[in-house]
Amino acid sequence: MTAAPPALRTLIVDDDFRVASLHAQFVAKVPGFDVSGIAHTAAEAFEMVATDRPDLVLLDLYLPDEPGLDLMRRMGELPDQPGVIVITAARDLDHIRTAITQGAVHYLVKPFRFATLAERLGAFRDLHVRLADLGARTDAADQQEVDGLFHLMRTGSITTPPKGQSAETMRLVRDYVRQADPDVSASDVAGHLGISRPTAQRYLTSLAQQGVIELRLRYGTTGRPEHRYRTVGG
Repeated sequence: MTAAPPALRTLIVDDDFRVASLHAQFVAKVPGFDVSGIAHTAAEAFEMVATDRPDLVLLDLYLPDEPGLDLMRRMGELPDQPGVIVITAARDLDHIRTAITQGAVHYLVKPFRFATLAERLGAFRDLHVRLADLGARTDAADQQEVDGLFHLMRTGSITTPPKGQSAETMRLVRDYVRQADPDVSASDVAGHLGISRPTAQRYLTSLAQQGVIELRLRYGTTGRPEHRYRTVGG
């Protein structure tokens, strides 16, 4: 049996003692996470990050001694920089844009439900595991794997087939769309792979929902537009 990966050590940073305690309780409920500490100021947080080297920081942006975004920038300059999920009441575009450009993996606006935080934590855990798996390989990641990592950060789901669908068939569909010039339909995929058109459509829809391929509508002179699919950015 494969041993479970070590729990991700998480630092809670919030100047409100009650809120920080609540977030720590939330984190403790999510499998694969341990609370490594709680900080109520930027100075405390930076010292804890530098000495304890947590895997993840839940960061409020309104701190009494330094803006959270400035703290985030300084943490990013450390040799072992942690992942950061911003948790804040700030909704303005400047805060959001800066958090994104400085590498925040998620941005949660207060107040939020436990289920929302649990979903974001689960996505970070899955991303951490996937990066560790790729790091243990001798070959480089291919584009589909890279796309899956970025998709996971955005949505919390990696590119995997839904229940009832075959991973191998999904790979064949994905690869066929990838080589298409410029795009393909469900009928094209069905004919190439020897599967039914409804089956091909289900796989194409799943891949499009996961951001691996994109849907294009081709309008004719009459009737409904034809659904065509191509690689994202193709």
